[in-house]
Amino acid sequence: MAFAARNRAVPRAARPRRSARGERPVGPRRTACPVRLALGAALALVAALLGAPPAVAADPRIDLRVLLVTDGQASVEAIRRALQTEGVPTTVVELSDRSRPTITPEFLADQVDGVDRAKFQAVVLPNASAPDLGEAERVALADYERRFGVRELAAFSWPEPGVGLQGPRYAGALDGVTATVATGGPFRYLRGAVQFEDVAPGVAESYGYLAQPLPDDPAVGRRFEPLLTAPIPGTSDRGVLAGVLHQDGRQRLVLTYASNADQRQSQVLAHGWVSWLTKGVHLGHLRNYFSVHVDDVFLPDSRWSTSGNCTPGDDCPPGVPETRDIRMTPSDVTNLLLWQLRNNFQLELLYNGGGSDEVVQRDGVDPLTTAFLAASSSFRWANHTYSHPYLGCVQDFTVRPWRCATDPATGQVLYVSQQEIAEEITKNVQWARAHGLAIRPDELVTGEHSGMLLLPQQPVDNPNLAPALAQSGIGWLGSDNSRDSTQRAIGPATTVPRHPMNVFYNVATAAEEVDEYNWIYTSRADGGSGICDDHPQTTTCIKPLDPARGYGEYIVPLEVRTALRHMLANDPRPHYVHQSNLAEERILYPVLEGVLKGYRDVYAANAPVVNPRLSEAGRQLQRQAAWRAAVERGDVEAYQRGAVITVRGPAGIEVPLTVPEGSRVGSATGAAFGEPYGGERSAFTRLATGALTVVRPATATG
Repeated sequence: MAFAARNRAVPRAARPRRSARGERPVGPRRTACPVRLALGAALALVAALLGAPPAVAADPRIDLRVLLVTDGQASVEAIRRALQTEGVPTTVVELSDRSRPTITPEFLADQVDGVDRAKFQAVVLPNASAPDLGEAERVALADYERRFGVRELAAFSWPEPGVGLQGPRYAGALDGVTATVATGGPFRYLRGAVQFEDVAPGVAESYGYLAQPLPDDPAVGRRFEPLLTAPIPGTSDRGVLAGVLHQDGRQRLVLTYASNADQRQSQVLAHGWVSWLTKGVHLGHLRNYFSVHVDDVFLPDSRWSTSGNCTPGDDCPPGVPETRDIRMTPSDVTNLLLWQLRNNFQLELLYNGGGSDEVVQRDGVDPLTTAFLAASSSFRWANHTYSHPYLGCVQDFTVRPWRCATDPATGQVLYVSQQEIAEEITKNVQWARAHGLAIRPDELVTGEHSGMLLLPQQPVDNPNLAPALAQSGIGWLGSDNSRDSTQRAIGPATTVPRHPMNVFYNVATAAEEVDEYNWIYTSRADGGSGICDDHPQTTTCIKPLDPARGYGEYIVPLEVRTALRHMLANDPRPHYVHQSNLAEERILYPVLEGVLKGYRDVYAANAPVVNPRLSEAGRQLQRQAAWRAAVERGDVEAYQRGAVITVRGPAGIEVPLTVPEGSRVGSATGAAFGEPYGGERSAFTRLATGALTVVRPATATG
């Protein structure tokens, strides 16, 4: 039996992250008492002109929505991303927008049914001084925060007495610094230490200030609460990178480090800032997802030709010698089983039963199949079609690159038929049942993600794909996130975009991986393919990697960083690799171990890695998208009065809600709400009757 070679989507190379260095807070750089007194007098005068804020009735209504004021700087945009990531409804005021609303008492609060209402549960500002707001706007915010007990976060500020800090004792790069979060604060999901990234030694990627708090002053009601500290270089002291100023009836969190949303420390700390801002009660749901699909199990994979810089049977021109295929052995199965046990992590195996049958027909027995079946219950299994054919248009290989074949008479594109597609799906389901594999028959990933559009050759889905999926009972269909990232419907099936890992399908050794990597990512001048020269907007040229050290020193750390970035972005999309990466030198394992270790070294046991299978990931993506759309439409009303949280919306809508531990449904004696994760409770909850009431513990303050 012949198996079609598959196309390789051109892998991506991560561009260097935009450094947070160079962003500077707007605010005072020295403590000049006359200036501070003048500013205070001016604010007092404005407050007097506006009049004192009205007293607030007991248990006002606090709407579950955040007000974010942005000047476009990376630090405040990182907080904006954090709120978006969790699904927290947010009203954004763009300071550069001349038509932006003016922040007035009426903009911030009103009454509903005779009850005082705070329209926002928290406020985010670019920096503590907020100079781009008018004085009246600053007064309105301060009065509002006092009146309703609303918290404020300043995304990046200069340390000075106005925020409860002494002047900085250190200003400079924070690359590689190990910070520590405060116990009992909003970081119940962390072990304690958070290391600032140092991706490129010699290049400053993070910048900030380390300062110490002013002494508490009970006479004026001032207290400073450090939440994130780090050693001050050259001293035995620790300085503050983030902390809360309690003063004048307000709680103001100030961050003294610059950040951008993609930096590891920003992602790790993001939920803590959201939790602090909202006092642990907000619309939104966060999990740290990581699942890995291993494609082509039971099949051989073609091997990269280091001499031809191509893959025989795939994209090599005539004359390039054949290479030996890569296929797992029984010892690789044993190693995989033991690895899963050691690392408490299960891979999802996407199998092609035809690969097994071909070996059995040829040799009478397939030791690889025997080994897998003996331990089949230890693995998750999913349908990858029986023999891995290309299920899109009929391919014409008389030209390079190939093109879609057409009918000579009509000129219409020829497509693989509905019957052929359905047979590939159902035959593999039957193979699983005959061999005792536990699968979900509504899950499918086609070979090469074929049948779906593939640019440039096939700009539309195979029109026979949707009816074949319906005929075969498929509800979830894996797609390639690098070329089809938006979840969509194809007939009765919903796509589940998968992240490709840059551990190539056609390699089994580190040397092969480095050789192909160099070919793709180095310039023509350095002996590479020049893809990076031709596509500078999407691919970064690198200097050739050392064949002996390049995999461990460059590729593995990069893949670990990329996977962790996906994990910490509330992204349930699976990652995918191939069985060849578990064979011979088993080069996938260092990447997986790096991801799991990198996560577990930082996150506490109460925030475990969530490892959904294909259909579960697809369902969560659907929930997230539906929630974003509901927020845009304004479908849901949610607020808190005292300890009671009320959510209203159309019956049947799924609403994400995060609340403190001890929260109950309906009343203080009701069932526990949601599921525990990271020291909180959270869930997507379907509003069966259009309303939900949750009562949080009276002692919970976030």
